[in-house]
Amino acid sequence: MFILKRQDVEISNIQHPKKDQQIPILHYQGQTFRLISVFNAAQEEDAKAFWRDLTDNRGKACVLLEEPERYSVWGKVRLEQLSDGADGADGADGAGSETAPALVQASLLLLQALYIDIEDLLGARQVNNFQKEIAAVFQRGKFPKTGSPSEVQQLLTVDPLRLALPPWQENHLNLLLRELYRLGMQYFGNTSFTDRVLDALQDIPDKERSQVFNWLKRSPGGRLWQ
Repeated sequence: MFILKRQDVEISNIQHPKKDQQIPILHYQGQTFRLISVFNAAQEEDAKAFWRDLTDNRGKACVLLEEPERYSVWGKVRLEQLSDGADGADGADGAGSETAPALVQASLLLLQALYIDIEDLLGARQVNNFQKEIAAVFQRGKFPKTGSPSEVQQLLTVDPLRLALPPWQENHLNLLLRELYRLGMQYFGNTSFTDRVLDALQDIPDKERSQVFNWLKRSPGGRLWQ
């Protein structure tokens, strides 16, 4: 819908009907929007790509709020929905609360497949460099549950189909897919790695795999892998 500045809107909080927390609500020209995702100032392209994906590809009613220190995406919501205990926003499609587990699992499978590919084909030194670079990506993107070396190591080695999944949102997944593609190109010099890495998605059950590939086709980060 719109890209707005802070002076264009009013932001307030309302009490969540089921949880002990406040819900940020953006008010603009008589319409109300609920917070979906927040990006830091360095993530302008990711914020705009996420917003365009919701509005252009999924037909959602969303606004992008530009502030000096951050960007945020808000989905249109009716306040009576929240009062009645409904947790969704018209523009969110679930993206602001919990991302579908299959999408997080798929992203971790791709991460691990690239990690193994680099180790097998390029050796221990290069895979150690990759581990440091992916840890920096996690830190820069403020990925939950990646604050320690042991947490990063777990994400690189533990089967995602058995792992307690981190609470990542779609903006985290899109950033991860973009960075994995960039790092794959950096280490291999061409796109030869993509088919090998995508083969890892065969481990996902059929129903979830269809969901994952549909998401890859429409998500900004996933389209790089097509």
